[in-house]
Amino acid sequence: MVDDAIEHLREVRERSVWREMPPQVREAFSAPPPVSPEPLGDVYGTFRDQVLPYSMGNIHPRFWMWYMGAGTFTGAVGDFLAAIEGSNLGGGNHAAALLDGQVIGWIRSMMEFPETASGTLVDGGSKANIIGLTVARNAMAGGDVREEGIAGLSQQLRFYASDQVHSCHQKAVELLGVGNRALVRVPTDSECRMDLGALRSAIAVDRAAGFRPACVIATAGTTNTGAIDDLPAIKALCRDEGLWFHIDGCIGALLAIAPRHRHLVAGISEADSLALDLHKWLHVPFEAGCAIVREASVHRATFALHPEYLEEKPRGIAAAEYLFDYGLQTSRGFRALKVWMTLKEHGLNRLGRLIDQNIDQAQYLSDLVRSDERLELVAPTLINILCFRFNPGGLDEAQLREINNEIMLQLQEDGTAALSDTTVHGRHCLRVAICNHRTRREDLDVLVREVVRLGESLMIGSLIEMPLYTRRAVGGQALQPSPTIQIKPRSRTSGKERTSSC
Repeated sequence: MVDDAIEHLREVRERSVWREMPPQVREAFSAPPPVSPEPLGDVYGTFRDQVLPYSMGNIHPRFWMWYMGAGTFTGAVGDFLAAIEGSNLGGGNHAAALLDGQVIGWIRSMMEFPETASGTLVDGGSKANIIGLTVARNAMAGGDVREEGIAGLSQQLRFYASDQVHSCHQKAVELLGVGNRALVRVPTDSECRMDLGALRSAIAVDRAAGFRPACVIATAGTTNTGAIDDLPAIKALCRDEGLWFHIDGCIGALLAIAPRHRHLVAGISEADSLALDLHKWLHVPFEAGCAIVREASVHRATFALHPEYLEEKPRGIAAAEYLFDYGLQTSRGFRALKVWMTLKEHGLNRLGRLIDQNIDQAQYLSDLVRSDERLELVAPTLINILCFRFNPGGLDEAQLREINNEIMLQLQEDGTAALSDTTVHGRHCLRVAICNHRTRREDLDVLVREVVRLGESLMIGSLIEMPLYTRRAVGGQALQPSPTIQIKPRSRTSGKERTSSC
């Protein structure tokens, strides 16, 4: 197993990014539960043959589809050792709990939060945001939510975020019982940042209508474009309005350790609560997220609960603060170890330089796009997320969506690269999120070359009335033709840059 694991990582660049599973492999996952024991060697053989070759591909240097880290061998070993050690990190007087606290202290220091701040490790950014917003709800409710629930509040709460906010926040307000209508989406400016004038107006309108504004959710790195809201200005507004200041930093918070780009998140240390992902730019294997809260007493008051079977004791195993007082899980794994080992092995300086490297690579890719008039930037490139599309001219928005979707799918199916797509202020585009310590500039050269090659091939096909196809339906169904693109003649101005904002 160890030898195969090392080989899997060592040869990642030689493999396709992703492979479609053959029908017989897919069907194997419908087998009933085993009744009789099976030798471990056979069990592992099945994993090696049917699971490992058909992974998502996110550790590959040309996986830029969704924003996720590429992991490390040390982090994987950390997970293994944590499972062997076997502690429940709900709390207790043992070394794993102290190491967990040390990691929280390190993250608090990295984000320049005061020593009085508290934190908890969670499975990812969505959970970290839920933790922060739960504390915000309870602190700003104007009543005892834990005892009375939100039905006992005299005013309905309002939360504010930009129209680029991650979908996990809608899930959060739904889980918190205040509902999706309580999450006010504020328009964004030309750089995809929250419009502060519109934010002030929304707060004023809600106050006049009898609602209780509670929290502003600023984003340090939006999922669509990597935009960073004006954190200092939003903090000042929250202070003026008496609101909780929460930052979703799951994409960009770790810019705080990047030597050349930390200024982009100036003000992040002023948040009342912060969510960040360690399985992104720290390259810790999944799952690893973190929530930090400025006032530990407010954090603990939101979650602490001690029934008779979980009393703290003056001596013995229970002679320590319970870590579950700061989150939702009574039982959780020792995920702190892989974070601890990663930080110890590489150090903040190296990890920060890797963040700078990814941003430099995104700027390099932006330059490649600008230099080719068949390609178009759709949004400004601030950090490591780039939005662009194949646009040779003469196509309307529907046709551009169709041809770029097809380019994206063929890149995935060929195993060349994994991109995602999105829509930014009404315009569909391809999206590249470079959060991989294995990516090189030559990989970005390959991407641009293949996007252009596929795009031109599809254009030629449309000129001779060859329809584009939906590549492969799950389950091996027949391919279905989609409408033929009709190319409209268009005069071109050579060398004209067609970069556009949001």
